[in-house]
Amino acid sequence: MTQKQIALVTGASRGIGAALSEELAARGWHIVAVARTLGALEELDDRIKARGGSATLAALDVTIDDAMRHLCRDIHDRWGSVGLWAHCAIQAPPLSPVSHNALKEWDKALAVNARATGVLIPMVAPLLAASPDKGTALFLEDTAAEARFHSCYGATKLAQIALARAWADESVKTGPRVLVEACAPMPTALRARFHPGENRDALTPCAAEAARLADLIG
Repeated sequence: MTQKQIALVTGASRGIGAALSEELAARGWHIVAVARTLGALEELDDRIKARGGSATLAALDVTIDDAMRHLCRDIHDRWGSVGLWAHCAIQAPPLSPVSHNALKEWDKALAVNARATGVLIPMVAPLLAASPDKGTALFLEDTAAEARFHSCYGATKLAQIALARAWADESVKTGPRVLVEACAPMPTALRARFHPGENRDALTPCAAEAARLADLIG
């Protein structure tokens, strides 16, 4: 049997990360699903298996450098490469005026949204480079990042996307292919935190956006 391509999905337990993991698994990728909550990962694994796919679960915090370093080493030792890295991990602090941002919320958002991205890119880049087509990295842009009262989230999210765009420009000739995509508004826990009381029926299902992203990935 031909070995499946490996997709590393950070932030895989819910929202678009979970939906994309399910969609890619159904299309033949083996998913390395990373998130902090084991129970949510096990539920994801059940859904993936129900659609005929396969996954390896890694209940890890992306902000713990040594844990992520060991995971990347384990991926290298087991499979040699990854064909895709989809970075969906995000920290959504409460909405607040800039002058009222809580230090602990700022630190958490900075650690997950900005610092972890900057640490993970050098870790994952060699795994992508080892794939036959130099691999693809996917980052998700958010047009709400510059909205009022989103400063803590927005500043750290924009830092993440700045890293991704710089990597994309630097990798045009050498690979990997780096995609930065904005999703339609979806009924995620993150959006519910920012827009309580919103009519979620009017939003785009995560599964629909996952299918669109999977088509772009190819």
